[in-house]
Amino acid sequence: MTERSGSLAALAEVFREHGFEGTSLTTISKATGLGKGSLYNFFPGGKDEMMAAVLDDIDRWFEEAVFTPLEAADEPGPAIMAMMQAVTAYFQSGGRVCLVGWLGLGSSREAFADRVNGYFARWIATLAHCLQTGRVPAPRARSLAQEAVSGIQGAIVLSRALDDTRLFVRIVEKLESELLAVVARGES
Repeated sequence: MTERSGSLAALAEVFREHGFEGTSLTTISKATGLGKGSLYNFFPGGKDEMMAAVLDDIDRWFEEAVFTPLEAADEPGPAIMAMMQAVTAYFQSGGRVCLVGWLGLGSSREAFADRVNGYFARWIATLAHCLQTGRVPAPRARSLAQEAVSGIQGAIVLSRALDDTRLFVRIVEKLESELLAVVARGES
């Protein structure tokens, strides 16, 4: 692991805590333990390149832990349960901000609009595909996937706002139960 790749987790947490706009190079330097010269050596494009690298890392994780398993699932039930378990762990039961969602709301949204859109579109599409393997018609599957992803994102916000990770877990469990019930019925 290089120092550049090793700094991604610290960079992600700094951006989660301060937002893209509110994160200074001084803050990044303190969090990563890298001097400003090293930061510019590893990321010549500055904060934009740092955020792009963090987003690449998030994309890799979601591709491996969420998207590919949903796409490859023969049986949607276990894949849905695995997705919910993975996102619960990743977002630390709602204690961790969704950095992609944060970017989508901030003033830097335009700079990362394609990445934000792609992340959410891919999540919805792969979950909808998984639901369709359970005989859920495409329009209903897409609607359910949109509701589930927005429910997870909303649960993160509420959990953090109310400082209650149990709220996140309860909402995610409810979403999971609803999806599993629809798949069990193969409903239209």
